[in-house]
Amino acid sequence: MSMSEERMQILQMLEDGKITADEATTLLRALSGGQQKSSAGKSPLPNAENRFLRVRVADLETNKVKVNVTLPMGLLGAGLRMAERFAPELAGFDMQDLEEMLTSGASGKIVEVTDEEDNELVEVYVE
Repeated sequence: MSMSEERMQILQMLEDGKITADEATTLLRALSGGQQKSSAGKSPLPNAENRFLRVRVADLETNKVKVNVTLPMGLLGAGLRMAERFAPELAGFDMQDLEEMLTSGASGKIVEVTDEEDNELVEVYVE
């Protein structure tokens, strides 16, 4: 997907009310490589342009990949804030702790969850 397509997608999410204007601004700045501080006042992620967060969801029986999403680490803060907003089941999960762990330089597989109800394996990697 080209950068202009990604920008259009962000603007469409804003128009649809899926994200706030602040979230859209954060995403657009991250796409253009702009340096900014997160809402907690922390510096941007070190070497964020060279690191990625990947989420992979696979069927447990067939091992067929259902979802494989790669997110630049520069978009991590905005992505976590959106996850909190759109995934109420994560209400007890401390996104701040996850963000701190990821920004501290963790790499490799950081989360593996088996969802027996949906028969899925969810894996999260930092690459």
